[in-house]
Amino acid sequence: MRYGFGIDLGGTTVKIAYFDENGNMLHSWQIPTVTADGGRQILPDIAAAVKEYIACQKVEKADIIGIGMGVPGPVDGRGVVNRCVNLGWGVFNVAQELQALTGLPVKAGNDANVAALGEYWKGGGEGCENMIFATLGTGVGGGIVLGGHLIHGAHGAGGEIGHLTLNKAEKETCGCGRHGCAEQYCSATGIVRLAKKHLAVSTQDSSLRKLEKIECKDIFDAGKAGDTVAREILDCYFDYLGEFLSDLCAIIDPEMVVLGGGVSKAGDALLDGLKPYLDKYMFHAARGVRFSIASLGNDAGAYGAFKLALDAFG
Repeated sequence: MRYGFGIDLGGTTVKIAYFDENGNMLHSWQIPTVTADGGRQILPDIAAAVKEYIACQKVEKADIIGIGMGVPGPVDGRGVVNRCVNLGWGVFNVAQELQALTGLPVKAGNDANVAALGEYWKGGGEGCENMIFATLGTGVGGGIVLGGHLIHGAHGAGGEIGHLTLNKAEKETCGCGRHGCAEQYCSATGIVRLAKKHLAVSTQDSSLRKLEKIECKDIFDAGKAGDTVAREILDCYFDYLGEFLSDLCAIIDPEMVVLGGGVSKAGDALLDGLKPYLDKYMFHAARGVRFSIASLGNDAGAYGAFKLALDAFG
């Protein structure tokens, strides 16, 4: 039996998981992400944690397939990261550097793409060859798997689905610096933004008005309880999301679209609310696509990272 590591590098913590070659997670732990001094200590800390684990478990180096890592920024097929603002990183080959520190083969990718690979392999997309993974959280991220292969793109920007333009007339600026991106409407932040705009012009009573701070869950809960205003907000949200996902399906024609992130915690309420708008916008030849909720949760990145290494070196 051979083994390997899947690393999910975040702005606050680094999740490190140890797998066997069949994709069984045998152990996982976290270390802090030290972003001081331009993030210089991040890779040495990861290398030290991996080497310590190998030594403690008395694993032969020859039995280690390698290390896969998801990074919160664009990463090209060679392992070159193109700026990670929240880590303080510029442009360098993260895979080569971690390989030099550990003496093990390393494959790196964008964290959202890597999470998509995890869901494709062992999660909501298991068993399909063509899949879109969309994370509906603070922003909108995702990844695309075509013919069983993760799409990185020429510049590491493959799968940056949250920055497709949904509304050219939008005046507010997206985090990317442009206007009208899907992220401004389809994220958990986006639905709260829609709610505030709707409440500002509506005169109807709503339980949402009594809340000091509105969150995504509050809107879904109010809609489920029959709050008319909340349902109107949700309909607006589902309309944007249905158009966005249908456009993606017209390009990719996947078997499955897997939805993750905070909004996906709404479960069936999300899928059921979305369906009429998928019927409205979906290109007829792509209507066979199935939709599901992500099933790996916070482990998706670690599974996908190990799968990167397994595919590259296994």
